[in-house]
Amino acid sequence: MKLWMVYKLKIFAADIGGTKVKTCISDEHGHIQETNEFDTESHLGGYHIIQKVMDEIAIHQNLDAVGISTAGQVNSEKGSIIYANKNIPEYTGLPIKNIIEDRFQIPVKVENDVNAAALGELTFGAGQGYDDFLCLTYGTGIGGAVIQNQKLFKGADGVAGEFGHMIASSKHLLADKPVFYEDVASVTALVKKASEIDEECTNGKVIFEKISQGHTELETLVQEWMSEVSAGLISLVHIFNPSMILIGGGVMEQNVVVNHISKQIQTYVMNSFSQVDIKKASLGNKAGLLGAVSLHL
Repeated sequence: MKLWMVYKLKIFAADIGGTKVKTCISDEHGHIQETNEFDTESHLGGYHIIQKVMDEIAIHQNLDAVGISTAGQVNSEKGSIIYANKNIPEYTGLPIKNIIEDRFQIPVKVENDVNAAALGELTFGAGQGYDDFLCLTYGTGIGGAVIQNQKLFKGADGVAGEFGHMIASSKHLLADKPVFYEDVASVTALVKKASEIDEECTNGKVIFEKISQGHTELETLVQEWMSEVSAGLISLVHIFNPSMILIGGGVMEQNVVVNHISKQIQTYVMNSFSQVDIKKASLGNKAGLLGAVSLHL
């Protein structure tokens, strides 16, 4: 009788956000272990962040690969940052892949955080079984990713999926700052308006707690906000004809939000587009890490 040895990959994954970096070790099945989290300390610059990530990598032995999910626009072929806003100084242009590979001599892949989350959902989460879907995350802004034929659609310059920058109103198109989708449909936009009604509304959780206690003015505001969310998604359904749209972010954990958005979409899309499923992203704050793992599968 032959005894077959099954070798499991040992992948280090990091999810770099504006305020926190999450890391883990995983095998190819998405079994996460040895998790850690630390402050990004983004004010100290992009290279400082990568140095801290490398300090974490150095703790582990016999790694097969490194996967990085990160904020910012990413050239995934080169593993470098195309553009990052002022929240992470000196991040734009940083060759993350080359820096880490030069030190550890193992394969490194880098992807934008929302793209990574979509890949995580495709491989290990709610995207399993779907060939074509969109993934949007609603938070400070709105991030997006497009999956076609079970692969990321990147566009001509590798940065497709900036759904948050769709123009929301032609009224301000020629203004110095047009009104974008994320200006009306992000959680930041919701919280800003809610705090004008009730100054205690500093996040989505508080808003929905107050609605559950009978705050009708906030309930009306959330209804209007959900309509803004739906309006953007209806346009995307007609453009991409996806089999599913995954929506994520803390507020999207509320079943009432997803159900309302789904009903509005079914009401206003053309009949030939009505088969689209609207689902909550299932991996939560592990999506970026598992997406980073999936880069090597």
